[in-house]
Amino acid sequence: MKEVDRAEFTKAMKSTHTILLPNMLHYHNALLQAAFAAAGYHVEILSEEKNLPGYSLPYISGDYCLPTVLILGQVLAALRFGRFSPDQIAFMEPQAGGACRAGNIYNSIIEILKKTGYSQIPVISLNAFGNDRHPGFTITPKLLFCAIAAVCFGDLLMTLYQQVRPYERRKGDAKACWERWNRKLCEDIMTGKNISRKKRKEQYRQIVREFAQIPVEDRDIRRVGITGEIYIKFSPIGNRHLEQFLQEQDCAYRMGGFVNYAIYVVDSEQEDQKLSGAGRIAQKAYDKVIRYLIRIQQDINQTIAAESRFLPDADFATMKEMAAPIINKGCHTGDGWLIAAEVADLVEKGYENILIVHPFGCLVSHVCERGIMKKLHERYPHVNIHTVEYDYDSAHTLRESRILLGISGDTYKRIGLDEEKQRHLNN
Repeated sequence: MKEVDRAEFTKAMKSTHTILLPNMLHYHNALLQAAFAAAGYHVEILSEEKNLPGYSLPYISGDYCLPTVLILGQVLAALRFGRFSPDQIAFMEPQAGGACRAGNIYNSIIEILKKTGYSQIPVISLNAFGNDRHPGFTITPKLLFCAIAAVCFGDLLMTLYQQVRPYERRKGDAKACWERWNRKLCEDIMTGKNISRKKRKEQYRQIVREFAQIPVEDRDIRRVGITGEIYIKFSPIGNRHLEQFLQEQDCAYRMGGFVNYAIYVVDSEQEDQKLSGAGRIAQKAYDKVIRYLIRIQQDINQTIAAESRFLPDADFATMKEMAAPIINKGCHTGDGWLIAAEVADLVEKGYENILIVHPFGCLVSHVCERGIMKKLHERYPHVNIHTVEYDYDSAHTLRESRILLGISGDTYKRIGLDEEKQRHLNN
């Protein structure tokens, strides 16, 4: 990462400053806030405001991708509305190290803060590689352990909620169960209760049991799988509240969890280190981290699979095998082969409509998403697979029409369109 002249987050700021984090992981946000609180940091999630591009575009090129435009817009909106004192906040930008324009968000935030007269505000890069260190922010074992618990619980609640909500007999039961557990788990993480691996497994069983007890009824509704670029996939701001739109269309939808993405990031870094000739000690360290993450993923999957009503995500090794016939595992720029793997997993679980979502103009997404469409259609001719692009100035009606096209594969069959015409429409 290029060194830039920036304000430091000092040790004294830990007790005086609020760290503002982009709104990305809807199902995990509150749990991650609790994890930071347990480590002594006060973190708040940036709120959604109207016309976020209007705040950021005067300062950056319109060629930037949507995640960059929206995140910078959130930063500037937070300052514009005066909800926080500029002398008592810091911004945090998560970075996976991908080779894309969004990788420059960190530097862009710093430069824009200088231009707008807020150079005193520290900007922290949240990454696993030790880049951009600040004396007042350290990823301690306690923070890491609590964050892992937050991600695991967030994935579990998301998976169960998405499988129960469409079929619940009484509307709102699944959401109430999710919110109740979300509150309890936040308290547990903040206080350090019930978050050891053994205690987490007990909590997993209780959560699965409660969701399984929600009365449901068999309903013949459209099943939609969602995958794609990580920010657009998970962030309601980025995907323009895609989940809410699909609920309004009476769809059952599902998206893969964040744990597989976390393992994918570490695995990709290990592959790069192998190619660059990293030593055996470094390789052993990567192996150890990956094995640990796979073990905690197995804990979640085994608990979900024990209840016949629910289906867990495929484990990481299986995902890698699923992607192999579609795209080379060496393709790990951006979301790389993981998108192909998630499509394969969703198809195997019976989702006949697949939406691959990504920012407009994202070259990485064009390679790893649009670039595999032909192979996906050949491999799954019976599945309706569509890409949906998100841009800051695209019309809502155009995007929603594209989504409706992507969830209406059964309509094509009813009106008698042959397979070749379906493929033409999908492209």
